[in-house]
Amino acid sequence: TRMALLIGQGVEANRILSVTFTNKASKEMGERIQGLLGKQKVKPWISTFHALCVRILRQEIEALGYRSSFTIVDRGDQESLARDVLRQIRVQESSLKPSDLLSIISRWKSAGISQDRAGEHALDDREFLASMAYRKYCDKMRARNSVDFDDLLLLTDRLFQEHPAALKRQQDRFDFVQIDEYQDTNQLQFRLVRALVEPHQNLCVVGDDDQSIYAWRGAEVKHILSFQSHFPAAKVIRLEDNYRCTDEILNVANRLVD
Repeated sequence: TRMALLIGQGVEANRILSVTFTNKASKEMGERIQGLLGKQKVKPWISTFHALCVRILRQEIEALGYRSSFTIVDRGDQESLARDVLRQIRVQESSLKPSDLLSIISRWKSAGISQDRAGEHALDDREFLASMAYRKYCDKMRARNSVDFDDLLLLTDRLFQEHPAALKRQQDRFDFVQIDEYQDTNQLQFRLVRALVEPHQNLCVVGDDDQSIYAWRGAEVKHILSFQSHFPAAKVIRLEDNYRCTDEILNVANRLVD
């Protein structure tokens, strides 16, 4: 609705970026906005975080030493590579399984921890072994001009930090940025959003701290709880009426939340 209102006020559709978390939600959002706009042939940029980063990296990744034709590996390729890396550094699967290594690497990447700093964050001997494997894993991926799903965010964050000209090109593309389910953003996603809106601070987010259920995959509810400290000019609009549920369901839910 906000996208339709902005377009109705004369904002160019391609100057609006709306980001959500799943392809299904992104598709549904696109269908709804087209329904509101009717026959107008305009299209705001509606995307998941990862799809947004793919588009940015296709344009800018050569600054990081990759070719723009990079491939995105699937889980099977990741596990095969992880197994090769563990064999290379002579770590037995009884000490660290390939799937466990990938879980640790994913957690580090989601927190914005690069291969060079992983050793500092190792909590035990097992994670110290993982930090050594992480470096070799990244080296092999780069040699193949490949990235994994977590790299899409991590490399975009690195691009923004190390290449100001590339960041400015992306900042200049959008005048309005919107984020859905903001309570589920992880550290990297938060940094990417903050970097994109830095010049104009024109950010609208929707979220509910009581619905933050993805801490296990790196989501940090503090991002929505401290939103006004990060963006002091923000106006908060509380949506406190529930039109979906009966009073009985709401009463039980509120007791559980409390």
